[in-house]
Amino acid sequence: MTVNAPTRPTAEIARLGKEIYERDIRWQVEAAHHGQMVAIDVASGDYAVAGAALAAADALRERRPAPDVWVVRVGYPTLRTFGGTASRRTG
Repeated sequence: MTVNAPTRPTAEIARLGKEIYERDIRWQVEAAHHGQMVAIDVASGDYAVAGAALAAADALRERRPAPDVWVVRVGYPTLRTFGGTASRRTG
């Protein structure tokens, strides 16, 4: 699969992805998909959920040919941690 370069700057993709997740998606996925990955197309708001970031992004790309993708881990403030544990989001 060929992955197209993003059409927006990375900082804008991050800002839009976080905004869309908090506003539209979080309440739909948190109870049933805790710890899984959500890939969001920041142009359309379409998203896909999977156990791994690449699997979620690939599922999204099947529906959206050239998305600007932001990935977030359900229930956590960060995607990954290094040398520690991630704090679970509580609110």
